[in-house]
Amino acid sequence: MILVTGGAGYIGAVTVRELLDKGFAVRVLDKFLYGDAPLDDVRTRIDCISGDLCRLDEAVLDGVDVVIHLGGLSNDPTAEFNPEANRRLNTDATRTLAEACKRRGIKRFIFSSSCAVYDRGMMAEDVIQDEDAAVEPRAAYATSKHAAERALLALTDKDFQPTIFRQGTVYGWSPRMRYDLVVNTFVRCAFESGRLTVHCGGEMWRPLVDVTDVAKCYLACIQADLKDVGGQIFNLAYKNFRILELAHWVKKALDGIVPVEIEVEYGSNTARDYRVSTKKLERVLGFRPRVSVEESARHMARKIQAGIHADFHNPRYYNIQWLELLVEIEQHLKRLGSIF
Repeated sequence: MILVTGGAGYIGAVTVRELLDKGFAVRVLDKFLYGDAPLDDVRTRIDCISGDLCRLDEAVLDGVDVVIHLGGLSNDPTAEFNPEANRRLNTDATRTLAEACKRRGIKRFIFSSSCAVYDRGMMAEDVIQDEDAAVEPRAAYATSKHAAERALLALTDKDFQPTIFRQGTVYGWSPRMRYDLVVNTFVRCAFESGRLTVHCGGEMWRPLVDVTDVAKCYLACIQADLKDVGGQIFNLAYKNFRILELAHWVKKALDGIVPVEIEVEYGSNTARDYRVSTKKLERVLGFRPRVSVEESARHMARKIQAGIHADFHNPRYYNIQWLELLVEIEQHLKRLGSIF
Protein backbone atom coordinates (compact mmCIF):
# COMPACT_ATOMS: atom_id res chain seq x y z
CA MET A 1 0.00 0.00 0.00
CA ILE A 2 1.28 3.46 -0.92
CA LEU A 3 0.05 6.47 1.03
CA VAL A 4 -0.10 9.72 -0.93
CA THR A 5 -0.61 12.80 1.22
CA GLY A 6 -2.16 15.66 -0.71
CA GLY A 7 -3.39 13.08 -3.21
CA ALA A 8 -6.16 15.33 -4.52
CA GLY A 9 -3.72 18.15 -5.26
CA TYR A 10 -2.10 19.29 -8.50
CA ILE A 11 0.77 16.78 -8.39
CA GLY A 12 -1.04 14.26 -6.20
CA ALA A 13 -3.97 13.68 -8.55
CA VAL A 14 -1.57 12.81 -11.37
CA THR A 15 0.62 10.66 -9.09
CA VAL A 16 -2.35 8.64 -7.85
CA ARG A 17 -3.32 7.74 -11.41
CA GLU A 18 0.24 6.78 -12.34
CA LEU A 19 0.42 4.47 -9.32
CA LEU A 20 -2.93 2.87 -10.11
CA ASP A 21 -1.90 2.33 -13.73
CA LYS A 22 1.13 0.37 -12.47
CA GLY A 23 -1.03 -1.81 -10.23
CA PHE A 24 -0.20 -0.31 -6.83
CA ALA A 25 -2.72 -0.15 -4.01
CA VAL A 26 -3.19 3.53 -3.10
CA ARG A 27 -4.43 5.36 -0.04
CA VAL A 28 -4.95 9.13 -0.15
CA LEU A 29 -4.80 11.40 2.89
CA ASP A 30 -5.98 14.91 2.08
CA LYS A 31 -7.81 17.73 3.83
CA PHE A 32 -9.51 18.41 0.49
CA LEU A 33 -9.06 22.14 0.84
CA TYR A 34 -9.60 22.47 -2.91
CA GLY A 35 -12.29 19.78 -3.01
CA ASP A 36 -12.23 16.08 -3.86
CA ALA A 37 -13.48 16.27 -7.45
CA PRO A 38 -9.98 15.61 -8.91
CA LEU A 39 -10.32 12.01 -7.65
CA ASP A 40 -13.89 11.41 -8.89
CA ASP A 41 -13.01 8.95 -11.65
CA VAL A 42 -10.67 6.85 -9.46
CA ARG A 43 -12.51 7.01 -6.13
CA THR A 44 -13.66 3.40 -6.22
CA ARG A 45 -10.06 2.26 -6.79
CA ILE A 46 -8.44 4.00 -3.82
CA ASP A 47 -8.74 4.22 -0.06
CA CYS A 48 -9.63 7.88 0.42
CA ILE A 49 -9.27 9.50 3.86
CA SER A 50 -10.13 13.08 4.80
CA GLY A 51 -7.69 14.23 7.45
CA ASP A 52 -5.42 16.99 8.68
CA LEU A 53 -1.66 16.40 8.65
CA CYS A 54 -1.34 18.73 11.64
CA ARG A 55 -3.58 16.36 13.62
CA LEU A 56 -2.18 13.10 12.34
CA ASP A 57 -4.07 9.91 13.14
CA GLU A 58 -1.39 7.23 12.85
CA ALA A 59 -4.02 4.68 11.85
CA VAL A 60 -3.71 6.12 8.35
CA LEU A 61 -0.35 4.31 8.20
CA ASP A 62 -1.85 0.87 8.83
CA GLY A 63 -0.66 -1.50 6.10
CA VAL A 64 1.41 1.20 4.38
CA ASP A 65 4.77 0.30 2.81
CA VAL A 66 5.65 3.61 1.11
CA VAL A 67 4.71 7.24 1.79
CA ILE A 68 4.73 9.92 -0.92
CA HIS A 69 4.40 13.14 1.01
CA LEU A 70 2.93 15.93 -1.14
CA GLY A 71 0.64 17.59 1.40
CA GLY A 72 1.21 21.17 2.55
CA LEU A 73 1.20 24.71 1.20
CA SER A 74 2.76 24.80 -2.22
CA ASN A 75 3.93 28.25 -3.30
CA ASP A 76 5.25 31.62 -2.13
CA PRO A 77 1.94 33.55 -2.00
CA THR A 78 0.20 30.96 0.18
CA ALA A 79 3.24 30.73 2.47
CA GLU A 80 3.41 34.50 2.87
CA PHE A 81 -0.35 34.66 3.46
CA ASN A 82 0.06 32.74 6.71
CA PRO A 83 3.74 32.04 7.54
CA GLU A 84 2.86 30.27 10.79
CA ALA A 85 0.46 27.87 9.07
CA ASN A 86 3.09 27.36 6.36
CA ARG A 87 5.65 26.32 8.99
CA ARG A 88 3.19 23.97 10.71
CA LEU A 89 2.14 22.29 7.47
CA ASN A 90 5.39 22.17 5.54
CA THR A 91 7.89 21.61 8.34
CA ASP A 92 6.26 20.45 11.57
CA ALA A 93 3.71 18.11 9.98
CA THR A 94 6.42 16.60 7.77
CA ARG A 95 8.55 15.85 10.82
CA THR A 96 5.58 14.36 12.71
CA LEU A 97 4.63 12.14 9.77
CA ALA A 98 8.21 10.98 9.31
CA GLU A 99 8.56 10.13 13.00
CA ALA A 100 5.35 8.09 12.84
CA CYS A 101 6.64 6.25 9.77
CA LYS A 102 9.90 5.46 11.52
CA ARG A 103 8.08 4.08 14.56
CA ARG A 104 6.07 1.80 12.30
CA GLY A 105 9.04 0.59 10.27
CA ILE A 106 8.07 2.36 7.03
CA LYS A 107 11.46 2.92 5.44
CA ARG A 108 10.50 4.43 2.06
CA PHE A 109 9.43 8.05 2.37
CA ILE A 110 9.39 10.36 -0.66
CA PHE A 111 9.29 14.09 0.07
CA SER A 112 8.30 16.77 -2.40
CA SER A 113 10.66 19.68 -1.79
CA SER A 114 11.53 22.60 -4.07
CA CYS A 115 14.41 24.01 -6.09
CA ALA A 116 13.33 27.34 -4.61
CA VAL A 117 15.76 26.59 -1.78
CA TYR A 118 18.54 27.58 -4.23
CA ASP A 119 17.14 31.04 -4.93
CA ARG A 120 19.33 33.99 -3.98
CA GLY A 121 17.76 36.52 -6.33
CA MET A 122 18.78 38.01 -9.66
CA MET A 123 21.73 39.87 -8.15
CA ALA A 124 23.42 36.66 -7.01
CA GLU A 125 26.17 34.87 -8.93
CA ASP A 126 24.76 32.92 -11.88
CA VAL A 127 25.88 29.33 -11.33
CA ILE A 128 24.34 25.91 -11.90
CA GLN A 129 23.75 24.42 -8.46
CA ASP A 130 23.80 20.75 -7.57
CA GLU A 131 22.55 18.97 -4.47
CA ASP A 132 25.78 19.72 -2.57
CA ALA A 133 25.55 23.48 -3.09
CA ALA A 134 25.18 25.62 0.01
CA VAL A 135 21.64 26.97 0.22
CA GLU A 136 20.34 30.05 1.98
CA PRO A 137 16.60 30.13 1.32
CA ARG A 138 14.99 33.52 1.84
CA ALA A 139 11.22 33.24 1.41
CA ALA A 140 8.88 31.51 3.86
CA TYR A 141 8.00 28.70 1.45
CA ALA A 142 11.58 27.77 0.59
CA THR A 143 12.63 28.12 4.22
CA SER A 144 9.90 25.73 5.38
CA LYS A 145 10.83 23.15 2.75
CA HIS A 146 14.52 23.33 3.64
CA ALA A 147 13.73 22.95 7.34
CA ALA A 148 11.65 19.87 6.51
CA GLU A 149 14.57 18.44 4.53
CA ARG A 150 16.88 18.86 7.51
CA ALA A 151 14.35 17.22 9.81
CA LEU A 152 14.06 14.21 7.49
CA LEU A 153 17.82 13.80 7.12
CA ALA A 154 18.24 13.99 10.90
CA LEU A 155 15.88 11.01 11.22
CA THR A 156 17.67 8.97 8.57
CA ASP A 157 19.20 5.66 9.61
CA LYS A 158 18.95 2.02 8.58
CA ASP A 159 15.28 1.97 9.64
CA PHE A 160 14.18 5.16 7.86
CA GLN A 161 15.41 6.09 4.40
CA PRO A 162 13.71 9.20 3.00
CA THR A 163 14.26 10.46 -0.54
CA ILE A 164 13.99 14.19 -1.14
CA PHE A 165 13.13 15.62 -4.55
CA ARG A 166 13.88 19.29 -5.04
CA GLN A 167 11.46 19.93 -7.86
CA GLY A 168 11.60 22.70 -10.41
CA THR A 169 8.52 24.78 -11.10
CA VAL A 170 5.94 22.29 -12.31
CA TYR A 171 3.83 22.69 -15.44
CA GLY A 172 1.22 20.67 -17.29
CA TRP A 173 -2.37 19.53 -17.14
CA SER A 174 -3.79 17.90 -14.00
CA PRO A 175 -7.27 16.88 -12.85
CA ARG A 176 -6.68 19.49 -10.09
CA MET A 177 -5.66 22.23 -12.47
CA ARG A 178 -3.61 25.28 -11.49
CA TYR A 179 -3.17 28.44 -13.53
CA ASP A 180 -0.80 30.12 -11.07
CA LEU A 181 2.32 28.32 -12.37
CA VAL A 182 4.35 30.11 -15.04
CA VAL A 183 3.80 27.87 -18.09
CA ASN A 184 0.16 27.23 -17.18
CA THR A 185 -0.31 30.97 -16.64
CA PHE A 186 1.09 31.67 -20.10
CA VAL A 187 -1.34 29.19 -21.66
CA ARG A 188 -4.27 30.73 -19.81
CA CYS A 189 -3.21 34.27 -20.79
CA ALA A 190 -2.92 33.20 -24.42
CA PHE A 191 -6.55 32.11 -24.43
CA GLU A 192 -7.78 35.09 -22.42
CA SER A 193 -5.95 37.97 -24.09
CA GLY A 194 -3.58 36.60 -26.72
CA ARG A 195 -0.75 38.32 -24.85
CA LEU A 196 2.05 36.89 -22.70
CA THR A 197 3.59 39.49 -20.41
CA VAL A 198 7.17 38.80 -19.33
CA HIS A 199 8.52 40.82 -16.39
CA CYS A 200 12.12 41.81 -15.54
CA GLY A 201 13.07 41.45 -19.20
CA GLY A 202 12.46 37.71 -18.87
CA GLU A 203 16.12 37.23 -17.97
CA MET A 204 15.62 35.18 -14.81
CA TRP A 205 16.37 31.46 -14.88
CA ARG A 206 14.05 28.80 -13.58
CA PRO A 207 14.24 24.97 -13.63
CA LEU A 208 10.96 23.44 -14.81
CA VAL A 209 9.39 19.98 -15.04
CA ASP A 210 6.09 18.54 -16.27
CA VAL A 211 3.70 17.17 -13.65
CA THR A 212 3.54 13.76 -15.34
CA ASP A 213 7.32 13.49 -15.26
CA VAL A 214 7.24 14.27 -11.53
CA ALA A 215 4.82 11.40 -10.94
CA LYS A 216 6.88 9.03 -13.10
CA CYS A 217 10.00 9.98 -11.15
CA TYR A 218 8.30 8.97 -7.91
CA LEU A 219 7.50 5.61 -9.49
CA ALA A 220 11.12 5.17 -10.51
CA CYS A 221 12.17 5.94 -6.95
CA ILE A 222 9.76 3.40 -5.47
CA GLN A 223 11.12 0.72 -7.80
CA ALA A 224 14.79 1.63 -7.20
CA ASP A 225 17.07 -0.14 -4.72
CA LEU A 226 16.66 1.66 -1.41
CA LYS A 227 20.42 1.68 -0.83
CA ASP A 228 20.76 3.92 -3.90
CA VAL A 229 18.03 6.45 -3.13
CA GLY A 230 17.59 6.31 0.65
CA GLY A 231 18.80 9.39 2.51
CA GLN A 232 19.42 11.19 -0.79
CA ILE A 233 18.46 14.56 -2.28
CA PHE A 234 17.79 14.84 -6.01
CA ASN A 235 17.13 17.86 -8.18
CA LEU A 236 14.16 17.10 -10.43
CA ALA A 237 13.81 19.22 -13.57
CA TYR A 238 13.41 18.83 -17.32
CA LYS A 239 15.56 21.84 -18.15
CA ASN A 240 16.60 25.31 -16.98
CA PHE A 241 14.80 28.05 -18.90
CA ARG A 242 14.89 31.81 -19.04
CA ILE A 243 11.34 33.09 -18.61
CA LEU A 244 11.40 34.88 -21.98
CA GLU A 245 12.43 31.59 -23.60
CA LEU A 246 9.43 29.92 -21.96
CA ALA A 247 7.09 32.50 -23.43
CA HIS A 248 8.43 31.77 -26.92
CA TRP A 249 8.03 28.01 -26.44
CA VAL A 250 4.41 28.49 -25.36
CA LYS A 251 3.77 30.77 -28.34
CA LYS A 252 5.21 28.10 -30.65
CA ALA A 253 3.12 25.39 -28.98
CA LEU A 254 -0.08 27.36 -29.53
CA ASP A 255 0.61 28.20 -33.16
CA GLY A 256 -2.53 27.37 -35.12
CA ILE A 257 -4.58 27.17 -31.90
CA VAL A 258 -4.63 30.75 -30.65
CA PRO A 259 -2.66 33.85 -31.81
CA VAL A 260 -0.08 35.02 -29.27
CA GLU A 261 1.97 38.19 -28.78
CA ILE A 262 4.81 38.53 -26.26
CA GLU A 263 5.17 41.75 -24.29
CA VAL A 264 8.43 42.29 -22.38
CA GLU A 265 8.52 44.61 -19.38
CA TYR A 266 11.65 45.86 -17.64
CA GLY A 267 12.21 47.20 -14.15
CA SER A 268 12.48 45.20 -10.96
CA ASN A 269 15.37 42.75 -10.55
CA THR A 270 13.99 41.10 -7.40
CA ALA A 271 12.47 38.05 -9.11
CA ARG A 272 13.52 34.50 -8.28
CA ASP A 273 16.49 33.38 -10.35
CA TYR A 274 18.36 30.06 -10.16
CA ARG A 275 19.58 27.12 -12.24
CA VAL A 276 20.15 23.53 -11.13
CA SER A 277 21.99 20.42 -12.24
CA THR A 278 20.06 17.15 -12.68
CA LYS A 279 23.10 14.96 -13.35
CA LYS A 280 22.71 13.09 -10.06
CA LEU A 281 19.10 12.16 -10.89
CA GLU A 282 20.18 10.67 -14.21
CA ARG A 283 23.28 8.96 -12.81
CA VAL A 284 21.81 7.41 -9.67
CA LEU A 285 18.14 6.92 -10.45
CA GLY A 286 18.53 6.56 -14.20
CA PHE A 287 15.60 8.89 -14.71
CA ARG A 288 15.30 11.76 -17.14
CA PRO A 289 12.13 13.89 -17.60
CA ARG A 290 10.80 13.70 -21.14
CA VAL A 291 7.78 16.03 -21.49
CA SER A 292 8.76 19.32 -23.10
CA VAL A 293 7.17 22.69 -22.47
CA GLU A 294 5.89 22.74 -26.05
CA GLU A 295 4.27 19.30 -25.78
CA SER A 296 2.75 20.06 -22.40
CA ALA A 297 1.40 23.49 -23.40
CA ARG A 298 -0.21 22.04 -26.51
CA HIS A 299 -1.84 19.29 -24.42
CA MET A 300 -3.25 21.91 -22.02
CA ALA A 301 -4.56 23.91 -24.94
CA ARG A 302 -6.41 20.90 -26.35
CA LYS A 303 -8.03 20.27 -22.97
CA ILE A 304 -9.12 23.91 -22.75
CA GLN A 305 -10.51 23.77 -26.29
CA ALA A 306 -12.58 20.79 -25.16
CA GLY A 307 -13.99 22.90 -22.33
CA ILE A 308 -12.03 21.16 -19.56
CA HIS A 309 -10.79 23.62 -16.89
CA ALA A 310 -11.70 26.44 -19.26
CA ASP A 311 -13.49 28.58 -16.64
CA PHE A 312 -10.35 30.65 -16.00
CA HIS A 313 -11.94 32.88 -13.35
CA ASN A 314 -12.69 29.97 -11.01
CA PRO A 315 -10.64 30.75 -7.86
CA ARG A 316 -9.94 27.04 -7.29
CA TYR A 317 -7.29 27.23 -10.01
CA TYR A 318 -5.27 29.80 -8.07
CA ASN A 319 -4.00 28.67 -4.66
CA ILE A 320 -3.83 32.07 -2.99
CA GLN A 321 -7.19 33.27 -4.34
CA TRP A 322 -8.91 30.14 -3.06
CA LEU A 323 -7.30 30.37 0.37
CA GLU A 324 -8.22 34.03 0.69
CA LEU A 325 -11.80 33.23 -0.27
CA LEU A 326 -12.05 30.35 2.23
CA VAL A 327 -10.68 32.52 5.05
CA GLU A 328 -13.14 35.30 4.18
CA ILE A 329 -16.04 32.82 4.21
CA GLU A 330 -14.83 31.26 7.47
CA GLN A 331 -14.67 34.67 9.16
CA HIS A 332 -18.08 35.62 7.78
CA LEU A 333 -19.68 32.40 9.08
CA LYS A 334 -18.16 33.00 12.53
CA ARG A 335 -19.77 36.44 12.64
CA LEU A 336 -23.04 35.14 11.21
CA GLY A 337 -23.42 32.31 13.68
CA SER A 338 -25.71 30.25 11.48
CA ILE A 339 -27.22 30.63 8.03
CA PHE A 340 -30.83 29.84 9.05
